[in-house]
Amino acid sequence: MTICMPEVDADVLARREQIVVALRRIVPGEGVISEPTGLRPYESDGLTAYRQMPLVVVLPETVEQVSQILAWCHAEKIRVVPRGSGTSLSGGALPLADAVLLGLGKFNHILDIDYDDRVAVVQPGVTNLAISKAVEHAGLYYAPDPSSQIACSIGGNVAENSGGVHCLKYGLTTNNVLGVELVLMDGQVVRLGGRSLDGPGLDLLGVVVGSEGLVGVVTEVTVRLLARPETARALLIGFDSVEGAGACVAAVIAAGIIPAGMEMMDRPAIHAAEVFVGAGYPLDVEALLIVELDGVEAECDFLIGEVERIASTHGALQVRISRDEEERNRFWAGRKAAFPAVSRLAPDYYCMDGTIPRRQLPFVLERIGEMSREYGLGVANVFHAGDGNLHPLILYDANRPGELDRAEAFGNDILRLCVSVGGVLTGEHGVGIEKRDLMPEMFGPADLEVQEQVKRAFDPQLLLNPGKVFPTLHRCAEAGRMHVHGGQLPFADIPRF
Repeated sequence: MTICMPEVDADVLARREQIVVALRRIVPGEGVISEPTGLRPYESDGLTAYRQMPLVVVLPETVEQVSQILAWCHAEKIRVVPRGSGTSLSGGALPLADAVLLGLGKFNHILDIDYDDRVAVVQPGVTNLAISKAVEHAGLYYAPDPSSQIACSIGGNVAENSGGVHCLKYGLTTNNVLGVELVLMDGQVVRLGGRSLDGPGLDLLGVVVGSEGLVGVVTEVTVRLLARPETARALLIGFDSVEGAGACVAAVIAAGIIPAGMEMMDRPAIHAAEVFVGAGYPLDVEALLIVELDGVEAECDFLIGEVERIASTHGALQVRISRDEEERNRFWAGRKAAFPAVSRLAPDYYCMDGTIPRRQLPFVLERIGEMSREYGLGVANVFHAGDGNLHPLILYDANRPGELDRAEAFGNDILRLCVSVGGVLTGEHGVGIEKRDLMPEMFGPADLEVQEQVKRAFDPQLLLNPGKVFPTLHRCAEAGRMHVHGGQLPFADIPRF
């Protein structure tokens, strides 16, 4: 199978050597990669089923270099694909054969920490976890904590509006970013937001966070820091069914309790994580909730009792409360290692990302189980139960003909299910190329037109990260073309592996 992308510009390919020379004038030394062996590591991101060698990779070190690169590409009408750490699971950083891949890996410095105002100014290549590590001595931390936080970059978090296990109480990236420095496609450098919680004028910062590299290249991020809570304790709650665990999640939130985190794993994920990490998970349950409560000690003690009571009324088989900080961290270590742990269950897995209303958890989980049997593919459920952000891991073997096709079809049906019950196509992984052609399931033509007009306001020539997010590139089987609002644009296919 292939996916449709904009037609490769033959003129750009013919000018490849000239492009390389021009980029080396801007970024001298080893900042431009053009040899096949050097390009190979950039051919895909975390969605490894799709691969495409980029035209050339450029690794700038300064904002001025980023500005010059974009301005030159804008003048020459050359497409640009921004890339952070490459951990995107939706194909958001998939290269194009005729596009410059702009890597921000060298923007990896923490520029300023203001302990009084509790903000940090960082470059986009700084890893998520590095921010918290830099301020932990002062009792502070950066709240969003994706499972990939040891590797994913803050710039990528901004692009995808990443969340993490503690997003239920403390919010996604958009709730924790105060300002950005952004380089537009024509080379202009602009600042949006700042160090305060709110700024004057239109909320353009809200447009940038979650924009998936479509409106500009982020070169600096100002984030807010939080004080570590006085007390934090986690509960492991085992159930004899995923439906019972889902019902418990809805009941906890309905009771007015907002845990710091509320995660769920089913039996396959529990067993895989326990073998991988040794977190102390019970192995005789069908579903496991990890519920963390934080705040002052008296508040935690009271809420723990309330959660225990609610769990018992929903058929909890066992409840275990962390005794100390080491054990609490161990509970979370298993959950955060669940994705790599599941690789023990099958040669390959396809990680989905959709969000549903919490009240729909029991129904949706039951339906996913039914679809698993219909498609003949296993599935391990690991997700942010508190905010309804599902991450079903579809198990398959790419070496078996047709299994990847079935896995993708299964995943598409899961996303359609999410939308049908009042949910959305993505919670934190973004749309990228993975969900692009499912956007009409959620948005009508007028909605999509307005969204694309926003992109054109920043990037009129559609040179930044083309082929991602917008389903305006629809293939017409009869004509072999892609349609764009009544017009036609030729397409090229990117192979899938």
